[in-house]
Amino acid sequence: MLDIKWIRENPTFLDRSLVNRNADACSEKLLKLDKCNRDIMSKIQSIQARRNEIASQIGIAKKNKQNASELENESSHLKNELASLENNQSKFSDELNKILLSLPNIPLTDVPVGKDESANVCIKTVGEIPKFDFEPKHHYELGENLGLIDFQTAAKVSGSRFTILKGAISKMERALKNFMLDNHTQDFGYQEISVPFIVKSESMFGTGQLPKFAEDSFHTTDDRWLIPTAEVPLTNMFREMTIPASQLPVRVTAYSACFRSEAGAAGRDTRGMIRNHQFSKVELVSVVHPSEGEKELERMTNAAETILQKLELPYRVMMLSTGDMGFSAQKTYDLEVWLPSENTYREISSCSLCGQFQARRMNARYKGEEKDKGYVATLNGSGLAIGRTIVAILENYQQADGSIKIPKALIPYMGGIEEIK
Repeated sequence: MLDIKWIRENPTFLDRSLVNRNADACSEKLLKLDKCNRDIMSKIQSIQARRNEIASQIGIAKKNKQNASELENESSHLKNELASLENNQSKFSDELNKILLSLPNIPLTDVPVGKDESANVCIKTVGEIPKFDFEPKHHYELGENLGLIDFQTAAKVSGSRFTILKGAISKMERALKNFMLDNHTQDFGYQEISVPFIVKSESMFGTGQLPKFAEDSFHTTDDRWLIPTAEVPLTNMFREMTIPASQLPVRVTAYSACFRSEAGAAGRDTRGMIRNHQFSKVELVSVVHPSEGEKELERMTNAAETILQKLELPYRVMMLSTGDMGFSAQKTYDLEVWLPSENTYREISSCSLCGQFQARRMNARYKGEEKDKGYVATLNGSGLAIGRTIVAILENYQQADGSIKIPKALIPYMGGIEEIK
């Protein structure tokens, strides 16, 4: 959520940023609502002060057995006027907050400007693309031929866009979970957390999924939500908290199942495991001093990159453009892994700096010495999406006979299995 005080001081910059994010300029409407709201609040405060003054005068008059009817009539009149003003103020405030909650975060100045992913900028490319002396297969062909990925039974049980993993590939999912968590906790100092997979509406609101993206998530009948990512429970752990500045940064990580209705992705990646309603992921969340946000983003991205490097998977780092970033992000790096079957790179991790945008929605604050206080900065990133990591391993490590080699770093987590046949 954006700060209305900042908007008053930067209306032109706000409008330009919104247009760069494919949103409509709205500073004029916002400032008009804000002025009306503040004018009414000023009147309310004046009336409340006068009513307090009258109450004191009535008390003195009654104590001295004087007639206070004129004062009581004025108090009654002011009470009615106050009720009317408060009703109007509530309407202006609700309308103002409705617009503020719909506005995306403001990109940092070094974020490339563009309407969509075509304006994303490649920061670097890492690893060698594998060369095959045969036509590489898609991950779903490899998995089905091995009898270890079952889409038909998953569809029978749950419907389309679900997957059943079996045997060694199911074991790979568990191995990757442990491998990723061990690396993030041991090498990068993240604290491992086990989180609920269902959250309240307040939590979805805090991280920015609500109200704008309700249709992309699964909603229960008792007004709770299946998490689209562990970012939601991890970040909301700090909602309504004031953290001593000396305890920052806070870094947490969690494995979770993730649930997405994919309402906005109809017809995309309908085959395989790229875009399912349920998938597993290891998430990274950092809560830092606002001055440390950009530095922490580089650190978090490096943590996610390290997983790909240890698995020896070729990838590239992309800085997303203003039109391709997520709603809550100020700046985002996507890690895209190479998929031989598609002859292209596909997203496997997204690491974002949200600044104070989520913290303002959650009322998550820090307090340091003297005047050093305010909202914390939050960051989140995939470290990594496990399903897509399985896809990348199957395709990059496939052999001509359809078998799959196991990356060296993962063999100990696979109980010594070096190959899936």
